[in-house]
Amino acid sequence: MTSPTKAEGSGSAVALDPELETATEVAKGEKKLEGRSPGQLMWQRFKRDRTGVVSACVVIFFFAIAALAPVISSLYGKDPYTLYAQEPDYPFLLDDFAMPTGSFGGMSGDFWFGVEPKLGRDVFTMLLYGMRTSLYMAVIVTLFSVITGVLIGMVGGYFGGRVDYWVGRITDFFLGFPQQLFFIAFMPVVTALFVDPRDETPTFLRAVAIILVMWFLGWMGLARLVRSSVLSLREREFVEAAKVSGASPWRIVRKEILPNIVTPILVQGTYILPSTILSIAFLSFVGVGFPEPTPDWGRMFAVGADVYEQDPMFMFFPGVAMVVFVLCFNLLGDSVRDAFDPKTGR
Repeated sequence: MTSPTKAEGSGSAVALDPELETATEVAKGEKKLEGRSPGQLMWQRFKRDRTGVVSACVVIFFFAIAALAPVISSLYGKDPYTLYAQEPDYPFLLDDFAMPTGSFGGMSGDFWFGVEPKLGRDVFTMLLYGMRTSLYMAVIVTLFSVITGVLIGMVGGYFGGRVDYWVGRITDFFLGFPQQLFFIAFMPVVTALFVDPRDETPTFLRAVAIILVMWFLGWMGLARLVRSSVLSLREREFVEAAKVSGASPWRIVRKEILPNIVTPILVQGTYILPSTILSIAFLSFVGVGFPEPTPDWGRMFAVGADVYEQDPMFMFFPGVAMVVFVLCFNLLGDSVRDAFDPKTGR
């Protein structure tokens, strides 16, 4: 008589125990979960956010074309400095009122975004180099502001007591400055310290002055945010355990506290950068930013504000570019925040 096991095994594979199969699947799932770091989990959540992915692509595109502005300008055959209305190859770019003669601000196959009123410079390359100037400046100011805000906020939040009191009063003092008015009033003072008022201020010195002024008034918000986060973390059990084990304050801050406040720092940084771009544009718009002929977003708006009735297209392209970039960067900041902390998901 044939046993049931041999009969079943002769025609097909032996069936596994359902409980054993379920336990195997659970074990595999646990191994997969254990193999994912917090960064990998954040990346998985971020990839599922279509708004964040599209915003990231747009932001990367802006930075790429800003970095490649000289290459694009060379392939395009134009630059932002040449007065093409005075060139013999383009005798009819401007009319008798110094306005572009063609439709839509002089748009054509030679000048894709038209030409600048009064001077006849190429708008496309002016926009490329203006974006390059604003983005590079904003990145530098943002890095300086984030580093300063994190250091000051950590010092006040971790040590507390009198240190926290005086750090808080210094922060409140700087918050009391009216930023826009301070920018306008202090920029000429900074440049006058190094250049005679009768001489032309070099462009690099203008850039250094803008960085210093905006860094001087750009770190306070992040410092208060970091301070509040550190105050809530320094009483936690893992920090107390590190203190009992004899860890130094620098090691506690670096190993225990800093990794737990990366999320608010990163998110706040994504809000500081577009705000800095708008502030840099504002300085050039009111005449205390970059001088001619340095291409700049803000000065393009200043020229466009004077000629918008005769040539509205001159302001159209820089306006759309700035709105799209600032909007996408803010949306990217929201998506990064949600990816780090899914409890705040939209």
